[in-house]
Amino acid sequence: MRMISVLTKWIVLVGCIANPALGKVLAYESFNLETSELLIADFEGDTYGDWQVAGEAFGPGPAQGTLPNQMQVSGFKGKGLVNTFYQGDGTTGTLTSPAFTIERNFINFLIGGGGHPGQTCMNLLADGKVVRTAAGPNIQSGGSEQLDWQSWNVSELAGQTVRIQIVDQHTGGWGHINVDHIVQSNTRRQVIANKERTFELQKKYLNFPVKTGAANRLVRLFIDKQCVREFQIEIAPEDPDFWVYLDVSEFAGNQGTLQIDRYDSTWQTGFDAVTHADTFPGQDTLYHEKLRPQFHFTSRRGWNNDTNGMVYYKGQYHLFYQHNPYGWNWGNMTWGHAVSADMIHWQEWPDAIHPDALGTIFSGSAVVDHNNTAGLQTGHEKTLVAFYTSAGGSSPWSQGKPFTQSMAYSNDAGKTWNKYEHNPVVKHIVGGNRDPKVFWHDATNQWVMVLFLDGKRMAFFTSPDLKTWTKQSELDSFFECPELFELPVDGNTSGTKWILYGASGEYFVGRFDGKKFVPEGGAVRFQYGNCFYASQTFNDIPPSDGRRIQMAWGQIAMPDMPFNQMVLFPVSLTLHTTPEGIRMFAEPIREIQSLHQQHWQRTNLTVKPGDNPLADIKGELFRVIAEFKPQDAQSCSLVVRDIPIVYDAAKQQLTCLDKSAPLAPIDGKIRLEVLVDRMSIEIFANSGQVYMPLGVNLTAKPDSLQWNCTGGNGMIEKLDVYTLKSIWY
Repeated sequence: MRMISVLTKWIVLVGCIANPALGKVLAYESFNLETSELLIADFEGDTYGDWQVAGEAFGPGPAQGTLPNQMQVSGFKGKGLVNTFYQGDGTTGTLTSPAFTIERNFINFLIGGGGHPGQTCMNLLADGKVVRTAAGPNIQSGGSEQLDWQSWNVSELAGQTVRIQIVDQHTGGWGHINVDHIVQSNTRRQVIANKERTFELQKKYLNFPVKTGAANRLVRLFIDKQCVREFQIEIAPEDPDFWVYLDVSEFAGNQGTLQIDRYDSTWQTGFDAVTHADTFPGQDTLYHEKLRPQFHFTSRRGWNNDTNGMVYYKGQYHLFYQHNPYGWNWGNMTWGHAVSADMIHWQEWPDAIHPDALGTIFSGSAVVDHNNTAGLQTGHEKTLVAFYTSAGGSSPWSQGKPFTQSMAYSNDAGKTWNKYEHNPVVKHIVGGNRDPKVFWHDATNQWVMVLFLDGKRMAFFTSPDLKTWTKQSELDSFFECPELFELPVDGNTSGTKWILYGASGEYFVGRFDGKKFVPEGGAVRFQYGNCFYASQTFNDIPPSDGRRIQMAWGQIAMPDMPFNQMVLFPVSLTLHTTPEGIRMFAEPIREIQSLHQQHWQRTNLTVKPGDNPLADIKGELFRVIAEFKPQDAQSCSLVVRDIPIVYDAAKQQLTCLDKSAPLAPIDGKIRLEVLVDRMSIEIFANSGQVYMPLGVNLTAKPDSLQWNCTGGNGMIEKLDVYTLKSIWY
């Protein structure tokens, strides 16, 4: 355990002196000693040094963070701390410091754990008597193992000799105490509970500074004493990484009270830096950020994951998605919302569905209620109805609530959303049941819901009105995020099959009668990439279009950005007869052509080893379409910005990075299509028989292309290269 003097400024090492009271050698650093901090203990050693230990609760020495069977401990400094959860809450004891002299006005310390005064606490002793005391915050189930700053004003004890004693004499729930980083200081450091600020809400945003990795704080917005927003945020104590915003435009004209559960008195930015404005910091560089994908959807701010609620209505494709609007990491699950006329160019609308007392808002789907079966339509617009999981227990509002299925609706073409007053519409069934996929089933003239139950089990429900649901069957199938739809085989609309899949994309081909799905064979692999997850297809695309279009979460980290993750490029799904059976193919939607810029073409070109017919092509964003015959070549490669996509002719295998897929030539020929963005390469082979979406950071890679052959000559029958323009500007 180190004991040193820590200066706030002008630190100069002038020597070392022995401190008999503490029995330790102190590094004595002083240019302005009266304004420095004196570190009493930081518990970074293997033992407690000269502190006196009694009982068993303190273990053999300082804990290195979280102990076995304990919730995650956070908020401590360095690696070590006092944590009396040693062998659980049943152990007791005390830990007493050597004597030291009060030389500053305050003693600041980090403390957490049990809130039992006199039993789970830290005391300041003078002449053997308790003159100051502090306890942790927790006395009931739930709670948090986070340590926060507290402070004692000890100015009246200046010059006196004192000791600190850390106490654990409680054996029930929260029968432990956590302490770290005890210092003497002339600056008070404490965490204030439920500090508030008031705003007259006349502008669009409340802006918050974020520091990724900072302690999470719970923030609430109250209108007329009613909590209308609640979220956790890594609010920046200083030097924010980026800013996020809370859109308050719907509350314009009201007074809003913003409350933070824990406020650190020493923050240089933090809660006091929250501003009310019609813009947000960083808006002027929006979509120009270094890692921002240029033709894939990403949220302006915060985390995104699963695609949700994909539905078409009156010329607009609505994309909802799992969204943390307030940070880089997963959390605060809310339905983000974006709209597009072509599934290429997206406009981000305000978040649609926010957490409430039933939980945060997990994944689901949306439909157009053309016949007003739910009776919710109030105007000329058809009602859009969204189904989502209320993830009980996932927010402070919803502690103790189970996972249930809820409904929200819009009567203004998706601009605003109201939650159904009788939610949930499907009560808890088992475990983490979630992710309702709802659609209209023409053959039986009813609504169908597919719901993930638990393990790898799905359930099928029906409803006449979207509000009352009856379970019809269950099936062992796939893990979470179910999807169910019908497709023609080989384009024959009179011969169709149903597809059921889960989050990974694996699928069954089978039959569905409106109540029960019957697989015709085992699970089939859909994709061969490293970033595909939790996809969904659009409901209500007009029959005149006839396509089944899918968009998936691209699990691709965007480090040091104000946003994180992306959505993969939309693909059109079709069913085809193959030697292996009926298989689902995926190809990029035809609207990609709207992004074409420069165009190069090569035809009927023999490529010898060492040749590169693409040497003169430069660019950042590409679409490449190639039809080639390996002929005598052992391998043919398209090298995209230094990343090889290799076809091994002998193995009949396509490989990129560490992913491979079987790929046999058709009439001796391979067809390859590749989309290249800043953070991804998406590969489609033989008209989508192989789909390989890959996350890879290309921003520091050369802006070049190569076509290589090894071991012999290959033939390019036709090769088209397009540079692509950004969808953002």
